[in-house]
Amino acid sequence: MLHPVGPLPAAVYWRRRLLALGCAVGVVGGGGWLGAAVVSGGPDDALTVAAPSGDAARTPPGLEQVVPSLAAVQVPTAAPSPAPSASPATSEAPAASVPAGPTAGGPCSDDMIEVQVRPEPASAAVGSKPTFELVVTNVSPVACVRTVDAPLQEIILIDEAGDRVWGSNDCFPETAVGERTLQPGETVVFPVPWGGLTSEPGCAAARTNPPAGTYVLRGRLDTEVSPDATFTLT
Repeated sequence: MLHPVGPLPAAVYWRRRLLALGCAVGVVGGGGWLGAAVVSGGPDDALTVAAPSGDAARTPPGLEQVVPSLAAVQVPTAAPSPAPSASPATSEAPAASVPAGPTAGGPCSDDMIEVQVRPEPASAAVGSKPTFELVVTNVSPVACVRTVDAPLQEIILIDEAGDRVWGSNDCFPETAVGERTLQPGETVVFPVPWGGLTSEPGCAAARTNPPAGTYVLRGRLDTEVSPDATFTLT
């Protein structure tokens, strides 16, 4: 073995042996180094990452470098609405309608007259026969004509309970008809007598003397009604 046999010179065979021996030693050494690296910490510890140099290694990027500033973002705004155009001015305002006033010489409507009852006297004894007055006044600024038929004139007597006691047209209805021209502010008085007894429309019930007490007189001329007036029986 120490003396190589072959047709080539002995030096050639020794060089080949030394080369093979060197390769074997390299393989054995590399395997040992790899085993030692695995035992000491793994391949991650063996790797070295180069750290960045300068300010980039010390300062992380700020939020403003990642997200743009809101001040730089332009938010679209709604277009301003156009101003309303002015309506063309009219040359003149329409004239306001003026309500027509009462016509002179025309009929007296209810709002042109005033009706009142005057008890003359304001008190009377039970069983007496007082006369009341139905007073009609033209309160309009013009003369007017009012129908004053007797059947349209009426006075009634009401007790404290609100019950009707007597009416001027119950037993002796009037039949006279006529019209009256009333000048502005003119007052017409129609006397209405009372026999002192109770009555009902149509005069069918028995008539008696109402007891002493305070009563109310209410008059009318057709559809215009007077305020209440106080009357006392003693």
